[in-house]
Amino acid sequence: MSSTGVSPLALEDLSMFGTDPWWLVVIKAVFCFAFLMVTVLFSIVWERKVVAWMQLRIGPNRHGPWGMLQSLADGIKLMLKEDLIVKRADKVVYILAPIVAAIPAFMAIAVIPFGPSGGEISIFGHRTAMQLTDLPIAMLYILAVASVGIYGIVLAGWSSGSTYPLLGGLRSCAQMISYEIAMGAAFASVFLYSGSMSTSEIVAQQHDRWYIVLLPVSFLIYIVTMVGETNRAPFDMPESEGDLVGGFNTEYSSIKFAMFMLAEYVNMVTVSAVSVTLFLGGWRAPWPVSTFWEGANHGWWPMLWFVVKVQLLLFFFIWLRGTLPRVRYDQLMKLGWKVLIPVSVVWLMLVATIRTLRNENYSIGNVFLYVAGGILVVLVLSYIVDMFRDRGAREAAEAEKPVAFDPMAGGFPVPPLPGQTLPPVPRRRPRRERELIVSGGPDTASDESLGGSSDGKEASDG
Repeated sequence: MSSTGVSPLALEDLSMFGTDPWWLVVIKAVFCFAFLMVTVLFSIVWERKVVAWMQLRIGPNRHGPWGMLQSLADGIKLMLKEDLIVKRADKVVYILAPIVAAIPAFMAIAVIPFGPSGGEISIFGHRTAMQLTDLPIAMLYILAVASVGIYGIVLAGWSSGSTYPLLGGLRSCAQMISYEIAMGAAFASVFLYSGSMSTSEIVAQQHDRWYIVLLPVSFLIYIVTMVGETNRAPFDMPESEGDLVGGFNTEYSSIKFAMFMLAEYVNMVTVSAVSVTLFLGGWRAPWPVSTFWEGANHGWWPMLWFVVKVQLLLFFFIWLRGTLPRVRYDQLMKLGWKVLIPVSVVWLMLVATIRTLRNENYSIGNVFLYVAGGILVVLVLSYIVDMFRDRGAREAAEAEKPVAFDPMAGGFPVPPLPGQTLPPVPRRRPRRERELIVSGGPDTASDESLGGSSDGKEASDG
C-alpha cells in the first residue's frame, strides 16, 4: 500500500484507452486481425523455408516469387476440399470445436501494445495509442483467453467418436494444465517487479532495463511453457503422428482442419508477442539503437522493433522444430511437474523476498547477502537430509537377503516379487564345439581370420 492508501495495482494511467471513436476502434481491430493473418501466412512459408535450409532441401518455390504464396495456396486448397463429417461424431460439438479453438487465439492480441500509449501517432487527425485497449488486469485476461482455447482441442477429440483423437485431446488437456501453472508463476515474477498487470505499464517499467536481464529464470520458464502451450515440437504430443496418427484433428478435413492449423500459428504469434511485452522491452528499441537515436521509441518506429522481436521468437519456434526430436509423454509431464513448477515456485519466492527487502530500503549488497545465506542454508539442510536418507537405504539393502523363489509352487508360473530372484535355468552343455561356417569365398580379411580362406581354397580345389 502507498502512503495515500491506494494499491499499486490501481496506479496505471489508462486514460488514453476508451476514448477513441467507434470507427477508430474498428480500424484498430481490423489491423490486429490483419497483423495476425499476415504474420501466420508469412510464418508458414518461413517455417518451410528455414526447415528446408536446415535439412538441405529446396522448400516451396513455385507459388509466387520465391514460393511466398505457398501458404495462401494451401489455405485455398483446404477450403476447396470436401468437408466430411464422421458418422459417429457428435455433430454440434464436432463443428463448434474448431471455432472454439480459433477464436480465443485472436482475442489475446487486443491488449498487446504495439507502441507507446501517450497518443504519439495520429490516425485521420485523432491522437491515439498504438494498442487496441488495455486493462488493469490485462495479463489475467491473456491467461483466461489462453485457457479457453484448450476446450476446442479437447472437444474435438471427444466429439470425433474415435479412439486416437480422444487420446490426443486428453493429452493436450493434461499438457496445458501442467504448463500453465509454471507459466502463471513466471508471470507473477513480472507482476512483482512492475507492480502492475497492465501490459502498457509493464513495458513502461522496462525503460531502463528489460526484464530478461532482471528475471532470466522467469524468461526461460516462459519460453519452455509457451512451446508446450502451443503444442509445438518437441512438445507436439496431442498430434503425435507416430502413435496417434494425427491426434485430435485426425477426423477433420477441409476448412475445419484449416482452422485448427490457423489456431496453432496464431497462438505462436500471440505467445511470442506476450514474451516480447513481458521480457524483451515490448516496443522499445534494442540497446545499441536507443543509446544514439532519441527518436527510436517515438512515432511509428516502435512497431518495427516490436515486429522484429516477434519474428525472432517465431524463428526460435522453427529452429526447435528442425532441431529437437519429439519427447515421450512421460518426459513431457515429468518436465512440467517435477522441474518447471518447483523451479518457478522457488524463483517466485526468491523474487518476492528481494522485492520486499528492496521496499524496506535495504541496500542491494545486503539483499544479495541475505539471499545467498538463505540458499546456503537450504543446500546444507538438503545435504544432511540426503546423507541420512542414503544411510537408511543402505541399512535396508543390507538387511534384505535374496529370498528363495519357486515360480511353479502354485502349479503355474508366476513372476517374482520385488526382492525375489528366479532360480538359474539348467542348460545342457553341447556335445562338441560348434564350428563357424563362412558363406562365400575368401573376399574379406575377416573371412581369412576366421579360417574362411582355407575352406574356400578346399572348395575351389574340389
